[in-house]
Amino acid sequence: MGKRTLGIHHITAIVGDPQENVDFYAGVLGLRLVKKTINFDDPGTYHLYFGDDGGNPGTIMTFFPWPGAHQGRIGAGQVGTTAFAVPNGSMSFWEERLETFGVSYRVEERFGERSVTFTDTHGLQLALVERYEGKASEWSFNGVSPAEAIKGFAGAVLLTSQPEKTSELLEETMGFERVGEEGGYVRFRSKADIGNTVDVWQQAVARGALGVGTVHHIAYRANDDDDQLDWKQHVESAGYHVTPVQPRQYFNAIYFREHGEILFEIATDPPGFAHDESYETMGEALKLPDWYEPQRAKIEQILQPATVREIEKL
Repeated sequence: MGKRTLGIHHITAIVGDPQENVDFYAGVLGLRLVKKTINFDDPGTYHLYFGDDGGNPGTIMTFFPWPGAHQGRIGAGQVGTTAFAVPNGSMSFWEERLETFGVSYRVEERFGERSVTFTDTHGLQLALVERYEGKASEWSFNGVSPAEAIKGFAGAVLLTSQPEKTSELLEETMGFERVGEEGGYVRFRSKADIGNTVDVWQQAVARGALGVGTVHHIAYRANDDDDQLDWKQHVESAGYHVTPVQPRQYFNAIYFREHGEILFEIATDPPGFAHDESYETMGEALKLPDWYEPQRAKIEQILQPATVREIEKL
């Protein structure tokens, strides 16, 4: 049997104002801000990580906030929709909550699942799907309790310029199982209980343009550093160019662009987000890697304030 990823590790997107980003994902969706750091390649930009109470792999949505940047265009070469898993029986709570915050939504059904789809403040396309599987988040915030809290990712919809090639990669190289086709989508599933489905839209769409409201990349899970090096060799043997390992403090990362132009990452599960903060204090302080600490005062002056706070409206 070939290598098989457990599924999605994290998804990273570009948004606008950082406080608006925090208000939506913490204040409305009730996710925990598990890490406030910077884009290591652009230290004047935040890198904000949201997830379940522990920031576990398969739950982490991350953002590069670019205040004042141009609006992107969702299209081929991107994740089109990011779907979150919520506890079974909680959808009426979420529909009422979205209405309370003035977030328009529509109801869809695919592969036997009912989903509520909507956009965030900056134009990212999101969905909520009820799932029995997946560990409940223990995080409570701003009216969202563990009984309703987002568990992590349900999955993602990929928009690709070469659906057949992307599907082939997922099945034959990444080790997903092809489990169905419906309404122009092909669904692939991993053996994990969270972040375990990827749908590939089979029709051609216009190429996307990177900017606010678009996904930068999608990351899949590697067990550890050794497994990641195995993945690097495995993906390279399938004909893809893979980057050297990049240290990201909370995981290590390798990247490659698949034939449909989507940027894929393979990220290690460890070390996680509590190694430089305690579980209780994760996300409270701006954390910088050692090589940026001498520039802390300058970086803090550049970054706009962004604070987790309880809100009643957007």
